[in-house]
Amino acid sequence: MSAPHKNFPEFYITAPQPCPYLAGRKERKLFTHLTVDRPMALIDNLLKGGFRRSQSIAYTPHCDGCNACVSVRVPVDDFQPGRSMRRIVARNRDLVATSVPAVATSEQYALFRRYIDSRHSDGGMADMTVLDFSVMIEDSPIETFLIEYRLKPEDPLSQSLPVGPLKAVALCDRLSDGVSLVYSFFDSDEDVRSLGTYMILESIERTRRRGLPYLYLGYWVAGSQKMDYKIRFKPQEHLTPEGWRPAD
Repeated sequence: MSAPHKNFPEFYITAPQPCPYLAGRKERKLFTHLTVDRPMALIDNLLKGGFRRSQSIAYTPHCDGCNACVSVRVPVDDFQPGRSMRRIVARNRDLVATSVPAVATSEQYALFRRYIDSRHSDGGMADMTVLDFSVMIEDSPIETFLIEYRLKPEDPLSQSLPVGPLKAVALCDRLSDGVSLVYSFFDSDEDVRSLGTYMILESIERTRRRGLPYLYLGYWVAGSQKMDYKIRFKPQEHLTPEGWRPAD
């Protein structure tokens, strides 16, 4: 196979399946396999151009007669949290966020399992084994990392417990112009913390500190309660046929 053909991705379309976001609709996905022999710039452009990564696959919605899924990113330098978001940050001041390599651990899987069983027991991840979890975390052809959110130790000088309990985890991809939040899970017994919102707020600030302009949040679907939270992080940009544009 010639180099130009080897470097150009081959795309496939899935069969129609029930849409997980809008009742009564069918979804299809356009996808391609990501491999380490693909140019990194090609993969980077796919992910900046509306594709999402799941392990070694990049996909985007390709539904008949529907374009409800909208790619969303936050220009981090322009973002200013409102009062309720500042309260969430204050509520979680006893957490420490640490960037760690994308290597799965039993502690992470235990937290993931409790999260799925509590929040998404009827979803597509309900049957994920520890091996499936490891593949989700570790199988990536690009720079991927985890952010672990832990309680601060009660005694910061103690050597017996150098780190506190794990409360949340975010799986992230490093892009040339930002960070993409791939997946996150958290302690579902601590609803008062609003950990899902807090992780996005912390990621916005972390991305800003890295000198990168965008935090990519994936797809927003108008009319889907599962996706309503994403529209709260404003200002934000939506991907349109004319490219990224400020959202109304």
